[in-house]
Amino acid sequence: MSKAPFPIQPELTAIAVMYSNKKMIADQVAPRVPVGKEVFKYLKHDMAEGFTVPDTKVGRKSAPNRVEFNASEVTDSTEDFGLDDPIPQSDILNAPPNYDPLGKSVLFTSNLIELDREVRVANKVFNADNYGSNNKMTLSGSDQISDPTSDPIGMFTDVLDGMVMRGNIMVVGRPAYSQLVRHPDIVSGFNRNAGTKGKASKEYLMELFELDDILVGEAFVNTARKGQAANLARAWGKHISFVYRDMTADVQRGLTYMLTPQFGTRVAGSIPDTNIGLRGGQVVRVGESVKEIICANDLAYFVQNAVA
Repeated sequence: MSKAPFPIQPELTAIAVMYSNKKMIADQVAPRVPVGKEVFKYLKHDMAEGFTVPDTKVGRKSAPNRVEFNASEVTDSTEDFGLDDPIPQSDILNAPPNYDPLGKSVLFTSNLIELDREVRVANKVFNADNYGSNNKMTLSGSDQISDPTSDPIGMFTDVLDGMVMRGNIMVVGRPAYSQLVRHPDIVSGFNRNAGTKGKASKEYLMELFELDDILVGEAFVNTARKGQAANLARAWGKHISFVYRDMTADVQRGLTYMLTPQFGTRVAGSIPDTNIGLRGGQVVRVGESVKEIICANDLAYFVQNAVA
């Protein structure tokens, strides 16, 4: 039984764990992997070792040359992210039939927890500092795919061919994706004729660039300060990243661009608070312990400002 001062309730935790906003892509970009403790270790590999060919010739009576694969072990720890929602007892007492104020609070709070994670992952993936020096470019003018004279097919094919491990997913903000599927060259190829009106399908783009998936960032976030009028902006902006993702990788095995070590599961619970309104109330808390990490910055390529 938990000894936590804030009681964790299984029925509320079940709601929090089950909740999933289908518009969020963070869990697909940076897959969650379980870790046994808040403090964990993960391996950073030297990419050169996998491409340096040793002498493999073996003499008639000699032993084969030995190789050793080294990786630097990095110690890190998950971070706690959570929110409280105070609910007056009067709201609970006056709730209509089949309406659970605490359960509804968990759903709304879980959405904010996921949105915060979406923004964190977007800020890491679309940050040029998280890429190798040869694994990024910034587009401008006629090179941007919003310009009909640009060459996204040639440019992106060259990018993928130049990666040490070819990216198998595209992570793209909605503004860039919408321009890409309407680009004349893309539409003409999709239509298999000279027509340049309309838009291509996601499946066609995946086949064209030999990708396993295309993840389109849809989420909006309010960038205004509290108390000011809302100013909604795209969390994923107008950029593109080609990422090598291995869904079987974890903190000790496999090569992948990004992971999310997670300690435990998302939790939820409530505790009485006598200072809420006249009759007191319940404080609902939802949270999780995670840490988004870049495992290998050479395993992705960043295209900044893909559209104007």
